[in-house]
Amino acid sequence: MTALVTPFDKHSDVDEGALRALCRRQKQAGVGGFVPVGGTGEYPALSNAERARVVEIVSHEASGSIPVLAGVLPAGFEDAVEIGRLLRDAGADALMLLTPHYAPATQAGIAEYYRRYRDELQCPIVLYEIPGKTNVAMRAETIASLAEDGTIIGMKYSSYDMAEFIRVASAVPDEFALLSGEEPLFASHLAAGAKGGILTTVNAFPEIWVSIYNKVVVEHDLQGALKIQAQLDPLIQAAFSETNPGPLKSILEEVGFSCGKPRLPLYPPAGENLRTIASAVRGTFEKFGCSSAQRVENA
Repeated sequence: MTALVTPFDKHSDVDEGALRALCRRQKQAGVGGFVPVGGTGEYPALSNAERARVVEIVSHEASGSIPVLAGVLPAGFEDAVEIGRLLRDAGADALMLLTPHYAPATQAGIAEYYRRYRDELQCPIVLYEIPGKTNVAMRAETIASLAEDGTIIGMKYSSYDMAEFIRVASAVPDEFALLSGEEPLFASHLAAGAKGGILTTVNAFPEIWVSIYNKVVVEHDLQGALKIQAQLDPLIQAAFSETNPGPLKSILEEVGFSCGKPRLPLYPPAGENLRTIASAVRGTFEKFGCSSAQRVENA
């Protein structure tokens, strides 16, 4: 699934045409779903009205053929309920709810937060855990209990703790949509029980990530997938050299897709970092036999 960027025009307004073009490009490449207004979509920099409009556009482009999983990233319950209703009514098929942060909570408190949220919204919920940003980590047994009682249908796992990922994969039901949120571990997560992933650089090179998924899930060729993924290491490092999605928007510019600058406090990469990004994109095109004629252009 593509963690979609939110394109902006020269006035820093949402560029609806570019967003539609990006969605069509991703669908053409065979991605399995859209994830708008998450961290990559600059959730904190958008108003509620903009978030709802982005989801409305993305849902229209998905046209029911692939799911739309909208990000809900506030720190507090009431704010999360308010925006969740807006995004659900705008067309989201499910909501990706960030673990409550800022006010540290017990596992019991977090579990009840998700149960109450599910009761309030009455729509499918995917748990989003990214302890590097929130300092909140869920235990495998807590996740399993939420999965077993139907509170959550899946989870985006954004952590490098591979041992804990394996514990989660072993604890949850088979139908649970455990999703990788880490590009460097995507193939390994698939091999260890993930059903897919929600990734950032898919925006720029969707076919490559679809091929990695197919290598593991369809062809059962983990080694082949890891070899492909290793060739993307410079691109991944460039994409996360500064806070996402600043570098990603520069990567998209390099592949021929103009989506504007990130909103403040993020700032476009410059100097040596920008040169590194350009080099990583050129290297990716060279490694995978792409030419400039195959670069993405706005529709």
